[in-house]
Amino acid sequence: MSIGNSNWRAAALDDTHFAAQLRSATHFAFLLVPNFSMIAFVNALEVLRMANQVSGGDIFEWSVSGIEGLPVRASNGLTVPAFSADRMDRADVVFVCGGNDIERTTTAAHLNLVRQYARSGKFIGGICTGAYVLAKAGLLKGYTCAIHWEYLYAQAERFFEVGFEERVFRIDRDRLTCAGGIAPVDMMLDIVRRSLGSEIVAMISSQFSLNNIRSTDARQKTTRYGSSRSLVSAITELMECNIETPLSLDTLSVRSGLSERQLSRTFRNAVGQPVMKYYRSLRLHHARQLLSQSSFSLTEVCIACGFQSHAHFATAYRKEFGLTPGQERERGDRGLAGGESGYNSDGGSAVASLVVP
Repeated sequence: MSIGNSNWRAAALDDTHFAAQLRSATHFAFLLVPNFSMIAFVNALEVLRMANQVSGGDIFEWSVSGIEGLPVRASNGLTVPAFSADRMDRADVVFVCGGNDIERTTTAAHLNLVRQYARSGKFIGGICTGAYVLAKAGLLKGYTCAIHWEYLYAQAERFFEVGFEERVFRIDRDRLTCAGGIAPVDMMLDIVRRSLGSEIVAMISSQFSLNNIRSTDARQKTTRYGSSRSLVSAITELMECNIETPLSLDTLSVRSGLSERQLSRTFRNAVGQPVMKYYRSLRLHHARQLLSQSSFSLTEVCIACGFQSHAHFATAYRKEFGLTPGQERERGDRGLAGGESGYNSDGGSAVASLVVP
């Protein structure tokens, strides 16, 4: 499922020229944005370390940087030592590692730096919410990309020229992006496979006790709908692509090839909710993402989620979540004002072994 401008389809996702360059990439730099996702960052780095271990050589090298060369705090409260940004000058690939509250932790310095490295011809990537930084810097226009699914709709509303996809990872020419969690493992294994082959990837997977390597076509969220998953998944994907202008039950019925009664019964059996109630809940959860992860006004959120009036939107939102959209926005603002995480900054420890001089 792609959300946003589809002009990127005019270009091949894996252009031969860039594919050859990526095969020869050996130095990977990680630019940590405050509040970055530790699990996503470490998963990406560990694939490179294990590739060196199982191949018996120092094929890959990496560096970890921050804007000022000071330790950077992750969302779990731990801090990671980071070199100054000039350490990335030798890198073939620069990954921006994001996490929670990426819009608030991204600075002009981050944007200027990734633009500088893009102009120099480096591969530029985003891990977890790092794709936001690339999009904000104007480096994803005409590209498709992956971003953590919780941020997908909010960023698609903001950056219409970017083809956001709910995929585990995307390699589109000289842009490498992935979701968070364990998705970086899949992306980095794909990169290693290009350089060292499938046998090395199999050895890495064995070391990680990893039984399933996901391809770029894998979606982040798996279906939950039992034997009716194909039909119901198709219907829910149709709903997800039509949030701002909701489809009627009649239209959903026609598109599914079932009568309204058959569709309602199939959907209720698989999901446990009526079709249109589920659709409304989906739109409201989309609204919640926009309220917490974007600066859109309440009116803009209301319209973006397919509600015709503020009163209807507020009533439905309160029924779904127990508070109004305005209260949701205020709660998010208060939480951010109180700090980036619930950890005492003195309690974080530096993970020095993550940094290769």
